[in-house]
Amino acid sequence: MRTYLTRGGQEFVPAFLSEIDAEKCIGCGRCYKVCARDVMTLKGVTEDDDIVDIDPDDDDDDDEIVRKIMVMSNADDCIGCGACNRVCPKDCQTFEQLDA
Repeated sequence: MRTYLTRGGQEFVPAFLSEIDAEKCIGCGRCYKVCARDVMTLKGVTEDDDIVDIDPDDDDDDDEIVRKIMVMSNADDCIGCGACNRVCPKDCQTFEQLDA
C-alpha cells in the first residue's frame, strides 16, 4: 500500500469514497458543500424507490420525490481527503484504500 506524507511530514494513506448508503443518507448536502471535486450530486427518491435527477427549476418534481439523497457522480475525481466523512451526520459513506 502506498503512503503519502502530509505537509508536516506525517504519513497519510488516502481512503477514497466508494459508496453512499441510500438508506442512511438524509440528503442534507453537507458532503457536497465540502467536496472541491464534485464527486457527489443530489438526487431524488420516488415512492417506488427510483433514484431520479432533480431539476431545481421545476417545482412539479417535488410532488414525485419523497426524499433526497446524495449519490456518487464522479467517483474517479475523489482524492481521498475524507472531508465529506467528517461532516456527514449519518455516517452513510464507505471508503476504501487503494492497493498499490
